[in-house]
Amino acid sequence: MLHKSAREIQSYQSLLPEEIHVRTVQAKEALGHHLVILGHNYQRDEVIEFSDFQGDSLKLARISSELSDRKYIVFCGVSFMAETADILSPSNQVVILPDLAAGCSMADMAELEDVETVWESLCAIFPAEEKVMPVVYVNSTAELKAFCGTHGGITCTSSNAQSVFRWAFEHREKILFFPDEHLGRYTAKSIGLKESDLLVWDPSLPNGGHTPEEIRQATVLLWKGFCSVHLMFRPEHVRAFRSNYSDLKVIVHPECCEGVVEQADLVGSTELIIQTVSNSAPGTTWAIGTELNLVNRLKRIHADKKIFFLSPTVCQCSTMFRIDPIHLLWAIENLVDGHVVNRISVPADEKWWAGRALDRMMSLGF
Repeated sequence: MLHKSAREIQSYQSLLPEEIHVRTVQAKEALGHHLVILGHNYQRDEVIEFSDFQGDSLKLARISSELSDRKYIVFCGVSFMAETADILSPSNQVVILPDLAAGCSMADMAELEDVETVWESLCAIFPAEEKVMPVVYVNSTAELKAFCGTHGGITCTSSNAQSVFRWAFEHREKILFFPDEHLGRYTAKSIGLKESDLLVWDPSLPNGGHTPEEIRQATVLLWKGFCSVHLMFRPEHVRAFRSNYSDLKVIVHPECCEGVVEQADLVGSTELIIQTVSNSAPGTTWAIGTELNLVNRLKRIHADKKIFFLSPTVCQCSTMFRIDPIHLLWAIENLVDGHVVNRISVPADEKWWAGRALDRMMSLGF
């Protein structure tokens, strides 16, 4: 609940863009060294321009944990990112999400109750604690990270998933990967597993829709979840671009479907996409399969290259897009007034266990 004297967001709706810009600059200056604003790669440019650091979710969370002298961390991203920042940050820091409606539909596809039900199902078939390593994508809620921490599991990012999978197999025979089926499939096959080793687990069906024997035979259990933005990209889009541009390079995020990643020249995280395109020679042609704001930013920054959004459908991540200049200004002007709005605070026990899952990943050198 907001402090009764906190500034109300409604009063900001009539502000002109110029006013919002000037007041945001003034608020940042007033807060000075107490404030750091983090901007995820997928944020719109008019938010990114006020961020002190930009990057993917884990990079930004790690940056925030290293800035122990900053009292306020304003995370321009989605809820699970702000939670991760709170997990990794000292207890005296305050993490704020400018708009609490900024969530992640993929992260919401795996709820703790459903994951616990899956685990119980596995335990009824074989000793899951001995055989199955739970691996959760960082694009997930704090309580799912805590579940992994409790059961000896680990988190992963799109850039280190292969190394995390190899670590998991050093410790247990099988992997339960959630919430993104497509990143899990790409990762498993990239380390040599075959489709026959994989099983897609539908949490709405008993035993995920499989027999106990099928589950015993599987090596990786993939949660039936997906990113709606990355599933927009289709194999026919890749073929259409290649037919029009003979020198085209296609680079996509591993959350894309298998038919797209198989046809891409390069597959990797947002950081890899940024670095690869930025370091490429002038005049090169790229079709990029990831969120539109990032693609448009690369297009603007690298005007000496031909850069295309891989899908003919213009679509932004709707929940990422909820962080706008109005909400950012509202959040930091409240801080100037001494009011904290939209604080993200992970419960202590959950924070501890989620921290263990993150620590296991980072102990691998990431």
